Amino acid sequence: MKKFIENLTNNPKFAGYVFILPAIVGTIIFIIIPVLCSFGLSFTKWDLLSPIQFVGFSNYKMLFIEPLFYKILWNTVVFALSTSIFGVIIPLILACILNSKIRGSEFYKTAYFLPFITPMIVIGIVWEWIFDPNIGLLNNILRLHVNWLYDPNFAMTALIIVSVWKLIGYNMIIFLSALSGVSQSLFEAAKIDGANPYQTFKNITIPLLSPSIFFVVIITAINSFQIFDLIYLMTEGGPLDSTNVLVYAIYKNAFEYFNIGKASAIAYVLFSIILVLTLIQWNFRKKLVYNEN
Repeated sequence: MKKFIENLTNNPKFAGYVFILPAIVGTIIFIIIPVLCSFGLSFTKWDLLSPIQFVGFSNYKMLFIEPLFYKILWNTVVFALSTSIFGVIIPLILACILNSKIRGSEFYKTAYFLPFITPMIVIGIVWEWIFDPNIGLLNNILRLHVNWLYDPNFAMTALIIVSVWKLIGYNMIIFLSALSGVSQSLFEAAKIDGANPYQTFKNITIPLLSPSIFFVVIITAINSFQIFDLIYLMTEGGPLDSTNVLVYAIYKNAFEYFNIGKASAIAYVLFSIILVLTLIQWNFRKKLVYNEN
């Protein structure tokens, strides 16, 4: 035994294993085991108090015959798609503008990044005041009387605006980092050849930034499908479930209705959607990413 320990400690890989051991143990305990347990619970009926009852695929069958589930699924897709589109296009345009070394660019970079590091509870309180139908800043500026967070026709739009506003700074910094690695001689050559700003953006900026754009699209889409805190703070899924999304439905079923089996089933439906969309995006990377082998 002593010889075995000596050989083990003398192994050059031993130190590496020791350093990664806490991360591996933490991953197993706090991620892998809960994931496996929740998958098993999706086939059961349990209210946290009564004994667990195995019900097979009943939770999944109940979801797919429930009209509310399809409304929640549609809300999630609309939110994720809208946030992914505007949360990529706007930061990309802003990054290109700031990369041109306009006056005060450092101030703008800081200003745009501040919302990303601001706690969501603060953002929720501020934007609730901005969207207030009576004293809100937005209605006063537009000279309208719109119940942004209390009208089913506008509540989702309001949440998308807040989500994109918070994401702009982070995604913009990623694009700026990518732009800093692009040789300025390419832009100068395009200018000499008579290319206008749109042609330069389309034929040089987009292809060279395509790896970063691809990364930002995937990360933004995954995060958008998992939105919870913004819904919980500002609308609680209302009005009339117009802003209810899958993660908030998981929370409601698990911790308000105490239907753990159904909540777990919704979680794995969401997991399947994100997995399929990510695989589709990954398979299209050769067509979307410039010079991808």
